[in-house]
Amino acid sequence: MRIGLIGLPNSGKTTVFNALTKSTEEITSYSGQRVKPHIGVVEIIDKRLDFLENYYQSKKKVYTTIEYIDFVGLKEKVDKSELFSREELSLFKTVEEVALVIRNFSDPIIDEIQSNVNPLSDIETLEQEFVFSDYKICEKRIERIKKDLKRGVKSTSIHSELNILEKCLPQLEQGKPLRILGLKDEEKKILSGFQFFSLKPLLVILNSDENNFHNNQELVNIIEEKYSCVEIAGKFEMELSQLSNEEAELFMQDMDIKYSAIDRLTRKSYELLNLITFFTAGKPEAHAWTIKRGTNAQKAAGKIHSDMSRGFIRAECFSVDDLKKYGSEKELRNVGKLYLKGKDYIVQDGDVLRIRFNV
Repeated sequence: MRIGLIGLPNSGKTTVFNALTKSTEEITSYSGQRVKPHIGVVEIIDKRLDFLENYYQSKKKVYTTIEYIDFVGLKEKVDKSELFSREELSLFKTVEEVALVIRNFSDPIIDEIQSNVNPLSDIETLEQEFVFSDYKICEKRIERIKKDLKRGVKSTSIHSELNILEKCLPQLEQGKPLRILGLKDEEKKILSGFQFFSLKPLLVILNSDENNFHNNQELVNIIEEKYSCVEIAGKFEMELSQLSNEEAELFMQDMDIKYSAIDRLTRKSYELLNLITFFTAGKPEAHAWTIKRGTNAQKAAGKIHSDMSRGFIRAECFSVDDLKKYGSEKELRNVGKLYLKGKDYIVQDGDVLRIRFNV
């Protein structure tokens, strides 16, 4: 999973990036001179996988990962339509989720060169730029298709594409993002080549300081009327990420934080992207895998290896929780909690799978 951190200058994106990835990238506040994104990969610690590793005495353990990209701060210009350059827009196309880092803290130096803190206005500014960019792409493509049709170009696919784009254009003209248009999966698939930014799932990271953290529930509630939102104390979390686990635990208790920033953001991202985790486990390796909720056993097998999907026979299946409860695979069989499932079985979060297949 790849998540892009996007925000206006001095919103604390790199601070949040450092907190999430335990990086030590320079915080370039007030300058905006950075020209390249930072990239960091984070392991998603899962206690269920730790249990499986211990139970099977696995020689290797593989967590799922999230790749975070800290994009360059987007400079607001006189003409709002130029907030994103062509080069900056191209960077966003590879991310599966956009995370807007929104400033909710005061800083004497930043306050001198920028307007007052206004999270709702910043969200709207960034959202409208996504919409405007998509509008230009959509309008240009419609014009191109119509010219091709006049020249005699004919195909079912080009008509399908035109119909969907003409459905999108009025939505964008009204300043509304495509993610709330209610497009069907097959329509999204046709549009996938465009990588429309307002169609991507969007998470708001409200970046507060440690003094007002936990005092913004009303603001969070307003944001959550339209977006998935998580509040973090970015600077505090960055400092926390550089400590040992024991020290970090004590500081989190002092701040009344039950879960770290990475834990909370991972949960929100999994919910937003509708993801679940299943496992494979044995003596050689305990491995966590991420799939879309609703994925069947054959497609899940393809996540492990394409040969397993092509030659799929059936899957031996049980849940981590049941293994913990009953203590052994033998007892799972005795109580009927170890199943043989066919290719159409819908994999559940926490399932352990063993795939039987023909090479």
